Amino acid sequence: MLAIFARLPWMHRALIALFSALIVTALFFLPNPEDLRDDSERLQVGRHYPLAIDSEALSPGATILPTTLLRWETHVVNPGESAAVLFQRLGLSSRQLYALTSSNDEINNQLSRLRPGDRLQFGFDENNELIQLKRRISAEETFVVTKTESGTDYTSSFDKKEIVYQYNYSQAEISSNFWNAAVGAGLTANQIMELAGIFGWDIDFALDIRAGDTFKLLFQEKVVEGEVIGRGNIIAAMFTNQGTTFTAILDDNTGNYYDETGRAMKKAFLRSPLDFRRVSSNFNPRRLHPVTGQVRPHRGTDYAAPVGTPIWAAGDGIVEKSSYNQFNGNYVFIRHSNTYITKYLHLTRRTVKTGQRVKQGQVIGTLGGTGRVTGPHLHYEFLVNGVHKNPRTVDLPQSKSLKGKAKETFIANAKIRLKNLNRYSELLYAKN
Repeated sequence: MLAIFARLPWMHRALIALFSALIVTALFFLPNPEDLRDDSERLQVGRHYPLAIDSEALSPGATILPTTLLRWETHVVNPGESAAVLFQRLGLSSRQLYALTSSNDEINNQLSRLRPGDRLQFGFDENNELIQLKRRISAEETFVVTKTESGTDYTSSFDKKEIVYQYNYSQAEISSNFWNAAVGAGLTANQIMELAGIFGWDIDFALDIRAGDTFKLLFQEKVVEGEVIGRGNIIAAMFTNQGTTFTAILDDNTGNYYDETGRAMKKAFLRSPLDFRRVSSNFNPRRLHPVTGQVRPHRGTDYAAPVGTPIWAAGDGIVEKSSYNQFNGNYVFIRHSNTYITKYLHLTRRTVKTGQRVKQGQVIGTLGGTGRVTGPHLHYEFLVNGVHKNPRTVDLPQSKSLKGKAKETFIANAKIRLKNLNRYSELLYAKN
């Protein structure tokens, strides 16, 4: 090999010598196989290895929840306390408050709307710097303010939790009055009034409720993260009053209630022109007239209630007369059409004028004892074509009922909801 190498031209011999030197150098600097094995053992597939991140490479103003958050404090806003007063009480500077409110309009708006009883959470780092602030808007929503990485301002967002709806059921038999029975059945005040509102066109809850009446209802509950946070709509309900059963089912498309045939529960007139909670002795079907002492309602119905109780227009119409005389005291007559007129007597004051248009449920005056009376009460009359009718039993004109495809869809859904209502009822009785 050396003889052959010696006979080669000097230029070829120089190139071969250069490549040989490069190969030797590369072999000298190759890593030790043992070292390679050790590295492979230290870096294993499937393990998590933290990466160093250059914070300068992040986009300007990027929000990073600080890992140095060490301490939370919860404070309740006191009556008459503004954000400035609250921060002062907590030992936070006005400069800190300004840094928050000047960061964006939403933070400024939220801190400007503080109400007594609001709960705020303050998160601090090891240097006692405010890193995060939370204001609870509702059970499912929280307003969150977080300090940016730059440390000079704050960003905000709304943290909304998913609401899930589930069914619940309640029923009761009335022994003393409707309100007590409903409270005993676990209903809230809003649910009680909603139930009375659903059936208020068919039942006078002030005077018609009797011992032995029953009701049952299927309603929604709002659930967030497994916790019930409130009540939703009444889905279906049945009310038996003096032997007659009324059924109401919610129509999801309109938000109104209809019976099982699709007829509207809402009527053109309310059975009672005042809040049933204010009427006394609603278990006295033989109520005496306060002046004559007679049982007969003398062409109308009397409601004994505290002075100042609001009186509602029983239906839409125009005030035909709003005036005073020695017999009626302060009174209001409302013409609802060429067929119907309602009269309200002995008011302590009137809140509508002759010729004024009114809507069903609008307050037209307050109960009093003006005119020929011995005690405060409302005298209410209902006339059909000029003839006095008992407003608690007269057939009332219906509001618009469902028709066509909407009616078919509702009836199909109503059957399912009534089936669920009855199933819950059977399960409850089985437990008892």
